[in-house]
Amino acid sequence: MSLMDISADRASADATAARDHLWMHFARLDQGRQAPIPMITRAEGVHLYDERGRRILDGLSGLFVVQAGHGRRELAEAAAHQAETLAYFPVWGTATPPAARLAERLAHEAPGSGNRVFFTTGGGEAVESAWKAAKQYFKLTGKPLKHKVISRALAYHGTPQGALAITGLPAMKKDFEPLTPGGHRVPNTNAYRHPEFGNDHETFGRWAADRIEEAILFEGADTVAAVFLEPVQNSGGCFTPPPGYFTRVREICDRHDVLLVSDEVICAFGRHGATFACDKFGYVPDIITCAKGMTSGYSPIGAMIVNERVIEPFLRPKVSFAHGYTFGGHPVSAAVALANLDLIEREGLNQRVLDLESTFEATLRRLLDLDIVGDIRGDGYFWAIELVRDKASRETFSPAQRERLVHEFLPGAMLDNGLYCRAADRGGDVVIQLAPPLISGPAEFDEIEQILRHTLTQAQAIL
Repeated sequence: MSLMDISADRASADATAARDHLWMHFARLDQGRQAPIPMITRAEGVHLYDERGRRILDGLSGLFVVQAGHGRRELAEAAAHQAETLAYFPVWGTATPPAARLAERLAHEAPGSGNRVFFTTGGGEAVESAWKAAKQYFKLTGKPLKHKVISRALAYHGTPQGALAITGLPAMKKDFEPLTPGGHRVPNTNAYRHPEFGNDHETFGRWAADRIEEAILFEGADTVAAVFLEPVQNSGGCFTPPPGYFTRVREICDRHDVLLVSDEVICAFGRHGATFACDKFGYVPDIITCAKGMTSGYSPIGAMIVNERVIEPFLRPKVSFAHGYTFGGHPVSAAVALANLDLIEREGLNQRVLDLESTFEATLRRLLDLDIVGDIRGDGYFWAIELVRDKASRETFSPAQRERLVHEFLPGAMLDNGLYCRAADRGGDVVIQLAPPLISGPAEFDEIEQILRHTLTQAQAIL
């Protein structure tokens, strides 16, 4: 038997194993019965390779994660060296050098002063930790009724029961109800779906921010603990903050003694050209949640970063935060994160994003000549394309058309045409999300535009 035959047999066995035994995340399990499950076998730079050897441009950085690109030897070597030295030890009343050094670095790079870092293994756990910390903070400061959270419609903040209660996607929650009580929703900043404000973005931003104060007052300021907001909202398709929005939100939170949480699980570590996107958008939160790009995906880690105000009552005698994760602050992950942050700094990837974000935007905007493309929006290396049935009226698709596009056609067609990105149906609006590795440049932008143009032309034809 030749090596090619052995390789083909192995690929077939892997595909069968995936179909029969792998419970894929956010996926319909019957899809493997209808068509082969895509199998990514290796990656290098900005490209993925499947079991058939096809080269596919990674237009989503895996899952908004692989900032520095695939196949970075120095990150693999950092993991191997740390595993040989100390593969595991918890941070439950003890510390390891990588965890201590990473906490110091994140604390110094986050805005505000006196920052402390609580490590998790991912973003949902960081959000869960932030809500628990906010509740305990107010109990320790004599306001025990403050426990509720305000977040935005369509926003995704994670899948644990608490984080899911903060998430603003009803379809994602219905199968797991009842959830943790206390989550409440306000409008998001999707200007495309608020044409009544026209180009008056400042008025729209103030209107959207004032809905947060309205919700706080309706629930009772003595019961609201925190407002959770992404700098650029992911779910629904890259809703950027209007001018003045976060300044107004910060004023509202201060007025009513409510903690402002910046959920930067996607937005941190260069996605918007800064270590933390709140710096770019001009606000100082009380808590930051982050994960994904911290290690460029080479090892799992997440974090909750709290400022001096929030940590103060936890420093009092005999106070503890009765919360933790076995693998939070894992020494291998912490070592990889330090190496990744060094790499981002050494290669100037934050500045690269700032220098090229307008080029990326201009390239994507060429797609607006297609009838199916209604809006292009985003910031940095984080963009969304909203698809519409009728461009003039901004009418979205029927449920049957959304099913055809999002679940039956676009994912497979984009892969077949050489691009990995994401099609999503959130609240009836169909969007394609793009977040390429930060090492991408104009050549990759052009390739993304060309593949999408071909794929969306096909989509128009089938509709």
